[in-house]
Amino acid sequence: MNHLFSLVKRTLFFAILILLLEFAAYASGGGEGAKDGNQLSNFIWKTVDFIVLVGLLYWMLAEKIKEFFVGRRKDIKESLEKSAQQKADAEKKYREYSEKLDKASAEIDGIFEMIKAQGVAEKQKIIEDAGKVAGKIKEDAQARIEQELKKASDQLRTEAVQLSVQMAEEILKRNITAKDHEAMVREYMDKVVNEN
Repeated sequence: MNHLFSLVKRTLFFAILILLLEFAAYASGGGEGAKDGNQLSNFIWKTVDFIVLVGLLYWMLAEKIKEFFVGRRKDIKESLEKSAQQKADAEKKYREYSEKLDKASAEIDGIFEMIKAQGVAEKQKIIEDAGKVAGKIKEDAQARIEQELKKASDQLRTEAVQLSVQMAEEILKRNITAKDHEAMVREYMDKVVNEN
């Protein structure tokens, strides 16, 4: 209400100021007749009509205009607060996602190092296993070679004994007579009888 009273006072002040200026203009003109008086009267009535119209519009629209600007101010304030809150939330999410991304990168690096270490260990194990298999194959081959050599040696010995026996038989057949043969049989028989 004080605001309305203040506005009315200002409006009246300007209206009176305009009227005084009009009177001063009229008075300086020297009063040039009724025609100028009519113009002044018309101007005064138009000024009064304007002041009344402005006052009436203010009386009718002042509350709506005030509500509009107060509501608009409130909306802008809420919008700014909401924007600030959204910005804070967005920054918070950015920090969270940044931390998660850093953590995931560290985990990926750890997994990579673990896989690399496992690969090196697996490679070493494969090399060791291959060395063991090669050693086993070498041992098996050595054993077979020795076995084959022994077999060949035994076979050669057997053949040598057989050849020796055959040669001895042939030599004996050529050199021993029937008389020598009988003497050997008797000697063997005597030996067997004496032993038992």
